[in-house]
Amino acid sequence: MLHLIPAPLHRAGLRLAHALRKRWWRLAKPRLTGCCMIGLDGEGRVLLVRHSYGLRLWALPGGALRRGEDPARAAQREWREEIGCPLAAMRPVAVLEHDLHGARGTVHLFAGLVAGEARADGREIAAIGFFARDALPPERSRTVDERLALV
Repeated sequence: MLHLIPAPLHRAGLRLAHALRKRWWRLAKPRLTGCCMIGLDGEGRVLLVRHSYGLRLWALPGGALRRGEDPARAAQREWREEIGCPLAAMRPVAVLEHDLHGARGTVHLFAGLVAGEARADGREIAAIGFFARDALPPERSRTVDERLALV
């Protein structure tokens, strides 16, 4: 249904929703559960995304688990939604605790192989890139290095 909204309006809505969500997390301090995925291509390069909202740093793809959703299923769903192709040979790497704008969160980290053509949707994901581990972009989230060190 959201695909019916023009992409620029959709991106503006995402930026507003993200700002409101961060404020809510600071006030309510909810318990969040999410997933994060490390996708590697055939050359061993890491797939990073740049969201259309937030700080717009290069980051690993991921998202929230739905109520009662299995973390591995959520990881596959989020990967398909954000990247547009499957994540093959996916395996669990770690379960991490972290702070996210004042909220406490649990992140299920997975790794796998990019199976198909990765493409940015131009809405939530502004850009997708593959980077060698020794040539990661300087404008990246601090969590990229922390999570790559676990693989």
